[in-house]
Amino acid sequence: MSGLRLKLTLQARDGKARAGRVELPRGSFETPIFMPVGTLATVKAMTPGELEQLGARVVLANAYHLHLRPGEDVVQTCGGLARFMGWPGLILTDSGGYQVFSLRSLMRIDDDGVSFRSHLDGSLHTLSPEQVMAIQAALGSDIAMAFDHCPPSEAPRAEVEAATERTTRWAERCVETPRPDHQVRFGIVQGGLDLALRLEQMQTLARLPFEGYALGGLSVGETPEQMHRVLDQVVDVMPADRPRYLMGVGRPEDLVLAIGAGIDMFDCVMPTRNARNGQLFTEEGRVVISNARYRDDPRPPDPACGCSTCRTYSRAYLRHLYQSREILYSRLATLHNLHFTLELVRRTRRAIIDGGFSRFASRFLDKRDGAG
Repeated sequence: MSGLRLKLTLQARDGKARAGRVELPRGSFETPIFMPVGTLATVKAMTPGELEQLGARVVLANAYHLHLRPGEDVVQTCGGLARFMGWPGLILTDSGGYQVFSLRSLMRIDDDGVSFRSHLDGSLHTLSPEQVMAIQAALGSDIAMAFDHCPPSEAPRAEVEAATERTTRWAERCVETPRPDHQVRFGIVQGGLDLALRLEQMQTLARLPFEGYALGGLSVGETPEQMHRVLDQVVDVMPADRPRYLMGVGRPEDLVLAIGAGIDMFDCVMPTRNARNGQLFTEEGRVVISNARYRDDPRPPDPACGCSTCRTYSRAYLRHLYQSREILYSRLATLHNLHFTLELVRRTRRAIIDGGFSRFASRFLDKRDGAG
């Protein structure tokens, strides 16, 4: 840990699952942790104060999107990302590697970086590993992710191997780029579903001075079983003294299983996006609020939930708002899904500390068959 800016203290273990505390120059958080996604410096439908009340400690923003609009220079002039968005907690910025995957039809990728047309106005841009890290430095985030090349899950092995090797070369360039005194950097492990590539790159990245390591390129089209097979093999070789981050995964079942595999950190748009699309997380599965059965249902969305939405409103009312396309629906549903997800991860932490994680996980997963 010499020269690193992050300290991870492991407080409890239960099997592979672990509970800890991460200390950064500008704050700390407990693990396991779920980080709500605020791609454009806002978690959709939520104010920063509401997120803080829900217990969120870290939010994720996206360097690629903020570079295009409003521009990192604007954010820096306004005092950095936290001040710009009025967020009192910590911020992790994704480097844009996922956008290289999701918008690849607009991009040309080589070892120098990425050339692409903006999805906003078609203007031509280039991004190198050095530029991406400089953007994140200007944004002033607390955790900056290395620039990576994420291949499609169905890509042939030669393409996955080339993307993995490029990710390694880019990581080596990322750690050589200057950064603010408060900022820590995480490396990203690629390799698709090829365990040999994953393990080889993890060993290579572990020799670089990253304060944490993330698994990228999962939840991009593979089955849950394939993803968990990768986790079972790769997490064990991730450095035990650094945070382990699984990017873009937020299905409740996957969170519990990944925590059981030893993952510490998560982010995903699923709680907020599913809420806006009419899907509410509950202890026993999803409630699809548009279903006619909820037209006159007086029950709360989740009788086991203590959020303000469930304490105050019925399924019938939420269905009415959703069918009427009222803005209030998105706010109430998003608040509920984020509360459910954040509380689920907090419950796993308590179970690990109490030595009952396996029982907790089994009970939770057994109930997931019932969907509304």
